[in-house]
Amino acid sequence: MTRTTSRKAGAGSGPAATAASAGNGARPSRPRAPGRRPAADRVDLRARLLDAALACFSRQGIQATSLRDIARHAGVTPALVHYYFGDRQQLQQAVVAERLGPVMAGVHAAMADAGDDLAAQVGAFVRGITGAVAAHPWLPALWVREILCEGGALRAAMIERVGPVLPQALAARFAAAQQAGQLNPQLDPRLLVASLVGLTMFPLASAPIWQQLFGMDELGADEVQHHALALLLRGLELGHG
Repeated sequence: MTRTTSRKAGAGSGPAATAASAGNGARPSRPRAPGRRPAADRVDLRARLLDAALACFSRQGIQATSLRDIARHAGVTPALVHYYFGDRQQLQQAVVAERLGPVMAGVHAAMADAGDDLAAQVGAFVRGITGAVAAHPWLPALWVREILCEGGALRAAMIERVGPVLPQALAARFAAAQQAGQLNPQLDPRLLVASLVGLTMFPLASAPIWQQLFGMDELGADEVQHHALALLLRGLELGHG
C-alpha cells in the first residue's frame, strides 16, 4: 500500500501531471507575460531609433540604408523599427518633423529674440547654425547628401515644409536694411542668405577635407562661427554687435 501511494504521489509532480490537471479543469501555470513598456521608455526608444536612422542616413545615404541597418545600429530587431515607423518613407517624414524641423525652428527663434538689430540677427543665425551642428553632428553630411544634392530624398520635404520660412525672412530683413541705408546696396538679399549658409554649413560639411589639406588639428563649429562672424560683420558693413 505504501509503495502504491508513493508511486501515485510521484506521478503527480511532472509535466504529465500538469496536463492531467489541465484535463480536470485546472489551468496549468504559465510564465507571466511582460507588461507594456512604460510611456517614457517608448519615447526614449523612439528617439534612439531616430538617432540611429540619422547616423546611418548621414554616413551612407537614405537610399542605401535599410531598416535592418538602422535596427543593427540601435541594437534592436528590424521588427521594432517597423513597429514604430512603418516603412522608410514614414521614417523620413519623422526625421523631417522631429529632427530637422526643430533645428530650423530653433535658429528662427534665436533670430526673433535678437530683435530688429541686423548685426544681432546675423550673429544669431551664425551662432544658431553652428550651435545646431555642434549639438547634432549628423546635420552637415545629411544636408549635403539629402537636401543640397540633386535627387536628395529630403529636398522636397525641406523646401515645402521646413525650408522657406527662415531664408525668406532673412532675405526680407536684408532688403529692408538696404532701403534704410543699413546694408551695402550692391548686395543681393537672396544671395546674401546663400552666402550665410555657405559660410557656415559648407565649411562644417567639408571639414575633413580642409583638415587634411591644411594639416589642421580641428575645424569645428567654434572656428567656423568665429570666422563667419568676423567676415560678415566687417565685410557687410553691419558693424560690431
